[in-house]
Amino acid sequence: MIFQRLIWAALATAVVVGSLQTGVQRWQAAPLILAAEVYEEQKAEAPKPAEAPAAHVHAAGTAPHEHEHPQGAAKEWEPANGAERTGWSWVANMLHAFSMALLLFAVMGIWLYRRGTALASLRLAGVVAAAGWLSFHLWPSLGLHAEVPGMEAAPLQARQLWWVLAVASASGACAVAGFSRASWRWLVAAALLALPFVVGAPKLQGDALAGFGPEAHAALEQLGTQFIWATTWVSLTFWVSLGLAGGWAFQRWVRPALLAALQRADAPAAVAVQAPQ
Repeated sequence: MIFQRLIWAALATAVVVGSLQTGVQRWQAAPLILAAEVYEEQKAEAPKPAEAPAAHVHAAGTAPHEHEHPQGAAKEWEPANGAERTGWSWVANMLHAFSMALLLFAVMGIWLYRRGTALASLRLAGVVAAAGWLSFHLWPSLGLHAEVPGMEAAPLQARQLWWVLAVASASGACAVAGFSRASWRWLVAAALLALPFVVGAPKLQGDALAGFGPEAHAALEQLGTQFIWATTWVSLTFWVSLGLAGGWAFQRWVRPALLAALQRADAPAAVAVQAPQ
């Protein structure tokens, strides 16, 4: 029963949050991405030095013949601009919102089990969503800024490892601060938050826009700054809407069943304690 309610609540939250996220992306981030892709395509179409074809020698007694040469590798599939691209973005945003809603509900359930039911669902969802925004966006983005198409960056594996470290450190700091009651929890949380920056985020050695002309370089630099702010607003609206919609769905479908299950689990223990020895 709880599992079914959890899935339906996460799906309802995902529909609301994913749809809102798609609209915000189309308004804030998509125009910047499309504008940067124009310069990226121009860079890709720049002429390259032609290489002389290697001489082909026929074996003795073999008549000359024609050879088929490929005209280029097949282009990888990508959604066309317009409705197709928006539709696939909506699907991706729905899946992302569904997974984050499950994570939100899991943390809220652990809070109710460990800290009691004094905090209302909507307020609790807001606190957890704020921790999610800090862990999954703000803290990693302080070391690794969002990049528009065409910009070079540090090696992918190094960036992925540092991103995981930043997310794990921020999540651990939030968990220690929220669930622990010890006096040293703030010191541990501060140390965890500082850890990824002590290690240091990977940086590109050189100009991220090398290879572009002065006009394209200036335009992409401006688009990059705007894109950082746009992704910040997109992420902020995602977690705010997740806290609101997820808090309502948790209160409506999940919390009653969860509290009933916790009461049933506590009842045998209470009877055992009250039984005469």
